[in-house]
Amino acid sequence: MALIDRYFENKAAAITGAGDGIGRALAIRLNGAGCDLWLSDINATSLAETCDQLDQQRGRIVSQTVDCGRRDDIFLWAEAVASSTSHLDALFNNAGVGYGARFADSTEANFEWLININFWGVVHGTRAFLPLLSAAPKGHLVNLSSIFGMVGIPTQSAYNAAKFAVRGFSESLQAEYIDGPLAVSSVHPGGIRTNIARSARTDGDANMADAEERDRHFKQVARTSPERAAEIILTGTARGKRRIMVGWDAWLILQLTKILPTHYHWFTARLADD
Repeated sequence: MALIDRYFENKAAAITGAGDGIGRALAIRLNGAGCDLWLSDINATSLAETCDQLDQQRGRIVSQTVDCGRRDDIFLWAEAVASSTSHLDALFNNAGVGYGARFADSTEANFEWLININFWGVVHGTRAFLPLLSAAPKGHLVNLSSIFGMVGIPTQSAYNAAKFAVRGFSESLQAEYIDGPLAVSSVHPGGIRTNIARSARTDGDANMADAEERDRHFKQVARTSPERAAEIILTGTARGKRRIMVGWDAWLILQLTKILPTHYHWFTARLADD
């Protein structure tokens, strides 16, 4: 039996952003391992499509439409989950959105929209579900940052800010719970073939590319499948890794930050202009 199956069999987990991409892949793999699941997404249709791909005989499946940019939505969902289970073995704060714009062209509304989901959604999710995680024999909090939580990229100031913040938040909790019952992982995917570019908001020059063009260009450079990303994330979770790098490109960029900690921008600035 594979490590993931051994670790997650008969466990209970919640996943945000489970309607697509990494969230859906996590749900499918955990369901295959026999894990009970509480799933959320802002898109009711895509969430239902995820649930249709799961086997009810392998584990319990409960879904709810949740906007992770709204604190009350998250806490109401946590209350609903708490009414149906005494604990959670894992929480995957996965929901996220994209926004491309040079800072001078960015709008405060779009900046706040992204921060509310990508950062505050993680903070509120952690706070809302902490009692259920603390009630487990060994709870595991898994926060999705990004390789953009390691490097600054042109047109990604909002996304960078949120993902750096998720990394800092997660590493602070790792220190707080270093001898406690809660394990905390910060996940840093590179390019994953999801629909994030298609659904991203844009301003300024970034508006020149329509959704289809952005999606096509992104998937040309994003080499890791959501299924492979889920496998890496769940293996790292089972092993209790504090930092989980996903994809060869994430590993490569991490090395770049070690070699050129204050000069990597010369590379990323030119890469973004290609």
